[in-house]
Amino acid sequence: MANIRSAQKRARQSIVRTQRNAARRSRVRTAIRKVEEALASGDAKLAQDALRAAQPEIVRGAKKGLYHMKRASRKISRLATRVKSL
Repeated sequence: MANIRSAQKRARQSIVRTQRNAARRSRVRTAIRKVEEALASGDAKLAQDALRAAQPEIVRGAKKGLYHMKRASRKISRLATRVKSL
């Protein structure tokens, strides 16, 4: 454990940030998984609804710094292409 007060505060902030990022990452992964499951089932309407719900989650994750914005854009684009092909 850190001995300096500022280092102790940074350690506390790091713990909180890690928990928040884990929750955000989980939400994004769940949204993507729902789209994947809808695609696997072959239900176009369900897949469109799942994609519509997943898009803001993916973008929000990128804006919060979970990953790069271009990665989010690429993920959305690839999912949209697959949904459109149903």
